[in-house]
Amino acid sequence: MTSPNFIPSTKPLPFELHPSSIQGQGAFAIRRIRKGTRIIEYLGERITQAEADVRYDDESMARHHTFLFNLDKRTVLDAGTIHNEARYINHSCAPNCEALIEKGHIYIYALTSIEPGEELVYDYGYERTEDMGPEAEALYVCRCGAPNCRGTILAPAKKAPARKTSAKKAKTSSTSRKKSVSKSRGNKGAGAKKAAGKKSSAGTRKSSQRRAKSPSRKRAS
Repeated sequence: MTSPNFIPSTKPLPFELHPSSIQGQGAFAIRRIRKGTRIIEYLGERITQAEADVRYDDESMARHHTFLFNLDKRTVLDAGTIHNEARYINHSCAPNCEALIEKGHIYIYALTSIEPGEELVYDYGYERTEDMGPEAEALYVCRCGAPNCRGTILAPAKKAPARKTSAKKAKTSSTSRKKSVSKSRGNKGAGAKKAAGKKSSAGTRKSSQRRAKSPSRKRAS
């Protein structure tokens, strides 16, 4: 990297930067990375939320993509200026890494074991607003190619709360659910494991004295 704002890591990294089929440059493992490994800190310039909104005007941007991370309600980390190798880790809807906040810093951790040659990716999950529809999603296209690709790098849309049903309908629905669970008992374990997997990574991080939480990517305003 020749950018004057690029700050290379001082420690040996378990990955190298190469052209990626997902987007531009990507980070590819050069050795096996064990699950739970802290890979690299995500460096950037610390700016205010207001400054980030001025710096990245969504309507004037050709590419609706930023290198912003929300640290808290007031502070944003911008790797569009000062940055290191972590900036080049691409998005995927099937991530093998995750970003976590620890004591005011953002670190990239291995969410799964990563083999040599495998590209390091994490789910950007750009913040979305309630009024965002298909047109807005089209501005944030995902090209990760994963089987479960949701087509956008925006965070998954939150499901609307369930409507209250009449006592009669609720009883019928409850009966149906019990039957459904009974019939799918064989697959229940797999489903439960999958759901638990999504929660376990954050839970494991917190219980391992890191007390980390996942930061959200900030999109252009």
